[in-house]
Amino acid sequence: MTSVTENHVDIAATVMSLAAEATELHTRVDELRQELVDLDERMAALSEALHRLPSL
Repeated sequence: MTSVTENHVDIAATVMSLAAEATELHTRVDELRQELVDLDERMAALSEALHRLPSL
């Protein structure tokens, strides 16, 4: 392989690697967003339950 060909292969491999990493990060961001939604729902339910407790 020539230096130019090797350089193109290296660039292509780097691009593919970065694209795969971006996909993984995007998936993780979606998971974290869902966890935040779940946490918000649990906090709202807990807050509602606390408001329903009789006053002392």
